[in-house]
Amino acid sequence: MKKREKINLIYDLLAAEYGPQVCALEHATPLQLLVATILSAQCTDKMVNRVTLDLFAKYHTAQDYAQADPAELESIIRRCGYYRAKGANIIGACKRIVSDFGGEVPDTMEELTSLPGVGRKTANVVLGDAFGVPGLPVDTHVKRITNLLGIADSDDPVKIESELCANLDPQRWSQFSHLVIVHGRNICKANRPACAQCVLNKICKYGKKHVA
Repeated sequence: MKKREKINLIYDLLAAEYGPQVCALEHATPLQLLVATILSAQCTDKMVNRVTLDLFAKYHTAQDYAQADPAELESIIRRCGYYRAKGANIIGACKRIVSDFGGEVPDTMEELTSLPGVGRKTANVVLGDAFGVPGLPVDTHVKRITNLLGIADSDDPVKIESELCANLDPQRWSQFSHLVIVHGRNICKANRPACAQCVLNKICKYGKKHVA
């Protein structure tokens, strides 16, 4: 089976198993999603969603974050971990949004990744889920599972993203990432993949070796 055929079959099987998926980070605006995604590094989406209930009630605009007292912001986001670095990135990104983009979150990869604390993964989340622009975020689930499946052979998220995007139609990019992530949370868990229950086990490089 050619790689393009396999990657699209994986998409189809996961889509049939889980149905359409949406970003697990609760948000109502591109700014909220940007902030939530910055907070999600090394933190569960559930915890981020708990923290942003208070955060989004206090800060509404990029200007609000840009003018935030760092200690006050840090006290709200502390439970997300790495709160000093994340707080500095949120304030820095929002200062740039105010000064360079008229207070509105930009909607291109180049502009988003020019913001402090925003890499390709965060930018792809915002592009795909806030703006409907094709983007394929490669998080730890996507990196791990694509290697297990045998459709990636790299620890470099940029290389994995490039390989997947080259073999999927753009309208499938964001949803592919969501589907792999939900599969990682439910079946293909890092500590113990449930290969016997996996809809991909017949085409998975790792699964073929672990299912009798």
